[in-house]
Amino acid sequence: MSAAAASSIGAANTALVKDPKLQLKTFNGLRTNTCYSSTYSILLDKRITPFSSSVSPAVVRAVSTPVKKEASVETKRSKVEIFKEQSNYIRYPLNEELLTDAPNINEAATQLIKFHGSYQQYDRDERGARSYSFMLRTKNPCGKVSNQLYLAMDDLADQFGIGTLRLTTRQTFQLHGVIKKDLKTVMSTIIRNMGSTLGACGDLNRNVLAPPAPLVRKDYLFAQETADNIAALLTPQSGFYYDMWVDGEQFMTAEPPEVVKARNDNSHGTNFPDSAEPIYGTQFLPRKFKVAVTVPTDNSVDLFTNDIGVVVVSDDNGEPQGFNIYVGGGMGRTHRMETTFPRLAEPLGYVPKEDILYAVKAIVVTQRENGRRDDRRYSRMKYLIDSWGIDKFRTVVEQYYGKNFEPSRELPEWEFKSHLGWNEQGDGRLFCGLHVDNGRVKGITKKTLREIIEKYNLNVRITANQNIVLCDIRPSWKRPITVALAQGGLLPPTYVDPLNITAMACPALPLCPLAITEAERGIPDLLKRVRGVFEKVGLPYNESIVVRVTGCPNGCARPYMAELGLVGDGPNSYQIWLGGTPAQTSLARAFMNKVKIQDLEKVFEPLFYSWRLKRKSKESFGDFTNRMGFTKLEEIVGKWEGVPKSSSRYYLKLFTDKETYEAVDALARIENKSAHQLAIEVIRNFAASQQNGKSQ
Repeated sequence: MSAAAASSIGAANTALVKDPKLQLKTFNGLRTNTCYSSTYSILLDKRITPFSSSVSPAVVRAVSTPVKKEASVETKRSKVEIFKEQSNYIRYPLNEELLTDAPNINEAATQLIKFHGSYQQYDRDERGARSYSFMLRTKNPCGKVSNQLYLAMDDLADQFGIGTLRLTTRQTFQLHGVIKKDLKTVMSTIIRNMGSTLGACGDLNRNVLAPPAPLVRKDYLFAQETADNIAALLTPQSGFYYDMWVDGEQFMTAEPPEVVKARNDNSHGTNFPDSAEPIYGTQFLPRKFKVAVTVPTDNSVDLFTNDIGVVVVSDDNGEPQGFNIYVGGGMGRTHRMETTFPRLAEPLGYVPKEDILYAVKAIVVTQRENGRRDDRRYSRMKYLIDSWGIDKFRTVVEQYYGKNFEPSRELPEWEFKSHLGWNEQGDGRLFCGLHVDNGRVKGITKKTLREIIEKYNLNVRITANQNIVLCDIRPSWKRPITVALAQGGLLPPTYVDPLNITAMACPALPLCPLAITEAERGIPDLLKRVRGVFEKVGLPYNESIVVRVTGCPNGCARPYMAELGLVGDGPNSYQIWLGGTPAQTSLARAFMNKVKIQDLEKVFEPLFYSWRLKRKSKESFGDFTNRMGFTKLEEIVGKWEGVPKSSSRYYLKLFTDKETYEAVDALARIENKSAHQLAIEVIRNFAASQQNGKSQ
């Protein structure tokens, strides 16, 4: 190990553990000849147990204090850990690779550029030599996007991208198709327009989620302020990002004093003293780390899928008092490896509001010190908690926090809130949430949004469901904006198929290197097929389920929380997951494997037909599948012989007679649509034309 690397470790204070049976493991990330215990290979309940559960007496060693290597042991670390160690805080060899004439960068640089907010990709639809490009992802705590930044991103998409912007499931932009020679221009433009891509990818804290609604309410404002502060607390400090893209010029805004104080505090051995990265050190975290903040009832952020979930707790007068904290959520898994799995976050405890930054920091440091660094498939914090159990995890976190967690406060039931449509902000202005299919802003939609946002000087927010919210709208602007949106095909949510409102898909093919099959490009047709099956089995148009599709098992669109999740497991093939709920509070389970895309109706029809016939009052599809159990559902699918003829409906609300239905149905089939879909489109177009006529 180099002297520079050694100096970054420093020495920290030794802290006594209140539980004498527990000893924290020392951080060994920079050393090259100690190894993880052989207990990593032990299986427990079909899950890997990657952390030793043995206990030792006496003290907790300071978290950044190196220990003597054991002569008989050799370190086993992933290749990425070595890249980080040798990078001089995420600089080398990326800084050199960006200067070469090659269209791509080498393996080490490919890993490091993730910390800067970019992935190297190539078009997998093309044959022959690879056509390399880069995807850039912004970092927008709470999904907040200023007017200036939105317009800059819109311009960059046209000038240097593929002409589209993508709204992500973590409230950020993705800009695809940037070639290597344009990276610095694009990155510096984002920075100079008060944006950032720092930490949008890589082994550190990612974008911090919060409800996107710009409501002037104490709890919502406090949740968003807290999300901003957590994002600032966990932002890298060593300057590598600005060195790389703006030649060291700093564009960071002033931080709240409480953030600076919490970051610098080392009273419980959390920091690397005298290090350029006091929280992260040279090795950063074992894997990505995700945080979400919300208020009671509002689960627009998929709270339980995050490493840390934070919920504002207020008193009877609506004054925020503190936070419930949940830990250990995560979606990623690997096919055919039962030792990898999605997991929901579970309660850790309650902290008063002034302690939230210290509690979050303590959790992050616990993962930093104990998260697995030899096999990245098991490096997320969910595996640490699954191995240790929540009680041991809580005890360790409390040593870094310096206090005991209080019992979690009781909360009301959760619900998914889309924040779509026109709503009052509470300050005399309005906001308008707009549905964007799969978050892909393109064509007339892109042009329309640009014109409205530019004309009215609007700020926007991105939702965790890949939609967009226009903020701070004067009431007098509502009518002209509504007309302009309708002309651009951006209709009120009441005119959008309910299936589309809650559906999500990851980008997958052609640019994602991990994709096994289609997701974004395939979901429009898939949702039409689901709606067609609904009609066939007699389910009404206002009925809906949560459908999510990913091209691989990594779970970017959170399919393991869906009522119907489709996870790519082969070319034109999906694994089917069932059992999530509309409020996003239950984990789905794998129901069937290797279902070819052309055979999906053979599974959908018996499931949806049984749901219509056997559901309890207002029972969601996810709750129904959980109540029935997979054994019974498998039996139903296996014996399916088709929908009985008597179950067909003609939707009398739209079709007053059978002849009209059949005529519309014949026209719809020409366009590969259902009769109901075609009728709704006609009604939508008529409504839009009427609005346009009134405005002229």
